Amino acid sequence: MLQRFFTRKILSPINSFVYRVSGGRLMAKMSGLPILLLTTTGRRSGKARTAPLLYIEDGDAYVVLASFGGQPDHPAWYLNLEASPEASVQIGDGTVGVRAETVHGDERTRLWERMVAGYGSYEAYQRKTEREIPVVVLRPVEAL
Repeated sequence: MLQRFFTRKILSPINSFVYRVSGGRLMAKMSGLPILLLTTTGRRSGKARTAPLLYIEDGDAYVVLASFGGQPDHPAWYLNLEASPEASVQIGDGTVGVRAETVHGDERTRLWERMVAGYGSYEAYQRKTEREIPVVVLRPVEAL
């Protein structure tokens, strides 16, 4: 519970702020994987909500995992995308509109393996929780 609070209320906002202000020059990588800023619309508040996430590229799309550190619940950003799959992504100093899709089957397996190859802790997160960690593909829809 304390870890969740610390991550949601302190680390993520600091990372997002520094990333945004520096145009992605600072706090843009973790454990060798790049970080993007995903901005969703709060499903209850209707307000913009931003989360820094590790990602990989798959063609022209971006792939993220809704791991939430192996917590039993999905992260808020994922629930927001379920309610409204349109969002935006900032990579470096550029921003693009995206539409989110949770993938399954062979595509999920392929992308999961690529993400785990880049950040092995995802396997530990999956062992820690009973839920299947969603693999989300963010497909560009328009430049913002």
